Amino acid sequence: MAGFKALKGQGHWPTLLAAFLYFDFSFMVWTMLGPLSTEIAESLALGGFVISAGQKATLLSIPILAGALLRILLGFGVDKFGAKKTALMAQSIVIAVLFYAYFRGASISYDELLIVAVGLGFAGASFAVALPQAGQWYPPKLQGVVLGIAGAGNIGVVIDFLFAPKIAELWGWEAVFLVGAILSTIIFITYMFMAKDAPPEVYTARPKKLKDYGKLLKDKDTWWFNLFYAVSFGGFVGFAGYMKVYLMNTYQADMSAFGTDVFNEENVKVIAGYFGALCIFAGAILRPVGGAVADKLGGIKSLYIFFGLVSLLAILNASVVLPFWFAILVLFFIMANLGMANGAVFQLVPQRFGKDIGIMTGIIGAAGGLGGTALIKTLGWSKGAFDGYSAGFMIFAAVVLIALMGISLVKTRWRTTWGVAAGGRI
Repeated sequence: MAGFKALKGQGHWPTLLAAFLYFDFSFMVWTMLGPLSTEIAESLALGGFVISAGQKATLLSIPILAGALLRILLGFGVDKFGAKKTALMAQSIVIAVLFYAYFRGASISYDELLIVAVGLGFAGASFAVALPQAGQWYPPKLQGVVLGIAGAGNIGVVIDFLFAPKIAELWGWEAVFLVGAILSTIIFITYMFMAKDAPPEVYTARPKKLKDYGKLLKDKDTWWFNLFYAVSFGGFVGFAGYMKVYLMNTYQADMSAFGTDVFNEENVKVIAGYFGALCIFAGAILRPVGGAVADKLGGIKSLYIFFGLVSLLAILNASVVLPFWFAILVLFFIMANLGMANGAVFQLVPQRFGKDIGIMTGIIGAAGGLGGTALIKTLGWSKGAFDGYSAGFMIFAAVVLIALMGISLVKTRWRTTWGVAAGGRI
């Protein structure tokens, strides 16, 4: 696409690459409890603690919730101390938590896992650092594709689902935390040497104070963006975190029916990881495509398309019990459109809040994390209350439709006010 070609000779590619790698591996660490949920539950059961469906949903949702709240803190850190210092501080905490979980191993308690889950939230909060650091180097007309590339680091969750269950099968779930700790250390060193904060001649913004947060929270556009990102990113990370649980609970018999050396009843947890990775990959890899599409068509029109398709597919999945392969296809396209919607939302944000991008990335990123937490808890509630997920998917579809109505309410005002001088297509 033309948007990708336009990057040549612009900005600072080592920082863009470093931001991508930092967010990619941070996202991998942030969501690693999802693909390990079954193995961890079995380990706790061996120690005499039988985890309930509600406790499992809580464990999976805490990193998402912590990441959401910490995005506000790290967004403030980006404006106060710079993106690089903030990133290195957060990454240090993540590395310490991963090594702690590994050395505690099978003797770790559920309560300790909850604390580990909070620590993993610092990895999820990397979003509030990586995106503004990359975006500060590039002009408004390229924000969609640049933030799409940096944000495509959410492909890290695909790595989780591909490799975490297999590593756990071979060496135990604790080994996954060791691998994560080693990789995070490598990324820490790489980022330290590659990433640079944008100099004043490229990007100038005064340090933000707490009152600046209050001012932005009074802006109604902040809340519209919060809604849109709570749907797009919240949907993506919520489904990603709960994907293995959903597949195991709904299609375990179908996955166990594979009769090859690779697919059999003994490694059904690994199979669930593979199919989960397939669906999540769509949303992760297509985020920059969504940003590029938004650069060309405008973020508003793009969101109409992406959200419209998500709502239809979610209603379809809620209405009938789909055959396994068709269900995988539906989930694939749901995740694909959510991923592209993420890119479209962040094509608009820096055009509306250019000089406040650090704070706004934190605030809007927090809304996305809260949306993901709500989705995981909704799906868990649906399973517990109705022994199925139809109610959960229908509630999600209703929220997407509300977001579509919101776009209709703001589109004219946006295009005729700040959109006129934004520098990119609205």
